[in-house]
Amino acid sequence: MSQPVLSLKNVTISQGGKTILSNVNLDVNHGEFIYIIGKTGSGKSSFMKALYADLPLEEGEGTIVDFDLATLKEDDIPFLRRKIGFVFQDFKLLPDRSVKDNMLFVLKATGWKDENQIQNKIDEVLDKVGMKEYADKMPHQLSGGEQQRIAIARALLNNPEFILADEPTGNLDPQTSVEVLEVLKKINNNGRTVIMATHDYALLMKFPSKTLKCEDTKLFEVIQKTV
Repeated sequence: MSQPVLSLKNVTISQGGKTILSNVNLDVNHGEFIYIIGKTGSGKSSFMKALYADLPLEEGEGTIVDFDLATLKEDDIPFLRRKIGFVFQDFKLLPDRSVKDNMLFVLKATGWKDENQIQNKIDEVLDKVGMKEYADKMPHQLSGGEQQRIAIARALLNNPEFILADEPTGNLDPQTSVEVLEVLKKINNNGRTVIMATHDYALLMKFPSKTLKCEDTKLFEVIQKTV
């Protein structure tokens, strides 16, 4: 039996001295697709932040992609984050540079040097999200759905084992949301683990998968009929 790609045992997550989630126990296996739901302020984003070491574990044990979250040193955080791809609600593309240069910025920042490898990687990730012909466009020339596809491509640049998507369809219309989720599902079908926080219950019904809920400082699995 392979090790879980994420394992949390009796974990407490706090922010600003306030307990956000407590007694979290969760194992996520390689290749799973999991939704996180819950009201605004229930802890979805804090949970995500704990997974990429933006919030410390106050109590308990946690490992993700072979990094120990409880004992992680500051110097090791960039190495952890190279193994995790992030997709945010507001895209976070750099507005002053083209799609290609947004990708280039990430690759240079994470140590890529060979120009041929860089170009091949940019072409590869843009192709995966159907945006290869948009490489020279500026972000403001793209629709919200196109920007989110670019953001997903950016998350794939360093071949992450894990994708964390925090409300990736929150700023998109229903049809575009479906298209973006289809991209994430395709990436998941190719073997990457995905955890996606969402408010969009219509997507859960259209693309059912394991669902966890944040409520009253707890994180627990729910059956989709009850969400």
